[in-house]
Amino acid sequence: MFRIKKLDIFIAKQFGMLFMGTFFICQFVLMMQFLWRYVDELIGKGLSVEVLAQFFWYMALMLVPQALPLAILLSSLITFGNMGETSELTAIKAAGISLMQSFRSLIFISVMICLGSFYFQNKVGPDANMKLAQLLISMKQTSPELEIPEGIFYDGIPNSNLYVQKKDLKTGKLYGIMVYRMTGSYEDQAIILADSGMLQSTAEKRHLLLNLWSGEWFENMQTQALGNSAAVPYRRETFASKRIVLDYDGGFNMADANGLANNASGKSLSKISHDIDSLNASYDSIGHMYYNDQLRGAFWTQSINKHDSIKAVKAAYAKAFNIDSVYQKLSNDKKLSAINRTLQKVQSQVSDLNFKALITKDGDGLIRRHYIEYIKKFTLALSCLLFFFIGAPLGAIIRKGGLGIPVIISVLVFIIYYILENTGTKMARDGNWNLWFGTLLSTAVLTPAAVFFTYKANNDSVVFNMDVYTELFRKMLGLRIKRHILGKEVIIDEPNYEEDMNILRQISKEVTDYSNENKLIRMPNPIKVFFKYKPDHKIEQIGEQLEKVINDLSNTRNSYIIAQLNQYPVMSTKAHTRPFERKWMNIIAGIVLPVGAFLYLRMWRFRLRLLRDLRIIRITNQNIVAQIRQNQINITTHI
Repeated sequence: MFRIKKLDIFIAKQFGMLFMGTFFICQFVLMMQFLWRYVDELIGKGLSVEVLAQFFWYMALMLVPQALPLAILLSSLITFGNMGETSELTAIKAAGISLMQSFRSLIFISVMICLGSFYFQNKVGPDANMKLAQLLISMKQTSPELEIPEGIFYDGIPNSNLYVQKKDLKTGKLYGIMVYRMTGSYEDQAIILADSGMLQSTAEKRHLLLNLWSGEWFENMQTQALGNSAAVPYRRETFASKRIVLDYDGGFNMADANGLANNASGKSLSKISHDIDSLNASYDSIGHMYYNDQLRGAFWTQSINKHDSIKAVKAAYAKAFNIDSVYQKLSNDKKLSAINRTLQKVQSQVSDLNFKALITKDGDGLIRRHYIEYIKKFTLALSCLLFFFIGAPLGAIIRKGGLGIPVIISVLVFIIYYILENTGTKMARDGNWNLWFGTLLSTAVLTPAAVFFTYKANNDSVVFNMDVYTELFRKMLGLRIKRHILGKEVIIDEPNYEEDMNILRQISKEVTDYSNENKLIRMPNPIKVFFKYKPDHKIEQIGEQLEKVINDLSNTRNSYIIAQLNQYPVMSTKAHTRPFERKWMNIIAGIVLPVGAFLYLRMWRFRLRLLRDLRIIRITNQNIVAQIRQNQINITTHI
């Protein structure tokens, strides 16, 4: 039976305090990032405090599901990093409590947050997203404050373009004014020039009063009676002062929400499911309609009936019928006429099909967006749990608390998740990737990472030890280290030179025989390598004997022998025979062609290297044997 222990309460309290703080930090960072995208819609709009408050409130509600996973990642990493740094994790393990048992309370809390995130996305998030989208559209449609720039045409006033050469910021007067009024068609345009003027807004912010002095008014006088005559009369007026009323809506009006009916992120799961069925039925009917139109067009575009069309098709497939011969019998005028008619019909059909394809493509994209939003409600909630199983084990492994390394690691993990999530969603939304592959890409990458870090932390395995990865990398590429044998200052046991010399002679003979029998320079048989492998222990025996001699001769005082011992290569005794130890792994590698080809070439490289190593061993053996014999001769002569 599950019982709440003091350790669970202790860890939950530490996590809870950190989670609240990191959540608000993550929420603030995400809000600033979102606000930066829409800063142009907020600046210079004259929006009231109430509208801005609604914008920030709905933006905060919409970003809650995205802030929860990042907050869980950072808080769990800091929690267990602090416990590891203060040796509390060591004390917990010394008491016989495993790491997974210490995770128990936080797993329960993470599951509750995961369910809460899913509920929030399904109930609160859609309404907040819809309200925020409605506010953004309204902000974009709101007319900006009147800040007329100098030297360029300003189009912030509806149906008018205003050019000001210079303006006085103290008095508000404008100089060198040019106004283009576009109230109707091209023929109804008016151009107003003035030396100076003043632009003021009415109290209700519905109109603008433009007072002009010393100017001219040019206006076309096109009327309905003149029709499309090329000669357009105009009116020219010179004035000392003129007052013009311009339409201008400077207030904030909420846009109609009916235009956001296709916003998938503003719908719950039940609404998305219902709309997907409706969209599929609607666009299926459109597709059937287009198909029937093409069938009818095949019979009626040529102004012939179905019977004549079938007859013409049968005649075209008849052996005695040749379309080229019929075409050659026509006169040049008829040939040109036939080509032009055919080209026009083909171009018309292509244009019609492109238009229909555009409509169906929009429909497919709309359906894909609904499916993506449906799946994201589950994956975003699940990421809370996955981020816990990444952050908590990493904190137990790194054992560093505070806001230093944990923040860096959290940012790196979240950046990877963010890139995968946005890339997969975009590719799936555009139809370049499969829908499920694109939406589940980030989850598919996070899940193995969570399992790996949890396994490593639970088994106290070393994850960030660079020596382990260096050794693995060295083995994969076939790199090796060199011997570093130094002369000893104090020697307890002298080498048995006579026995070592006999062993080296035997090794030289075995090396020569092995090289002649196995033909290492040749490419190995792939069937024997991957499917019919026979063990080869000869090189292992040679290597063991050689290492025994090297260990014994390392006690010598002869510097020449020490130098020769360093010439011996560190041999790979198995890499030249097969890729893996297990038979089934070799079979899989042989079936998977790219992997098998790489391993096969790697093994051939090891065979060539072994051939070179055996040659070096034979030469070095001769040098050491000759040196030992020379030493024996010198000792005998001296005696």
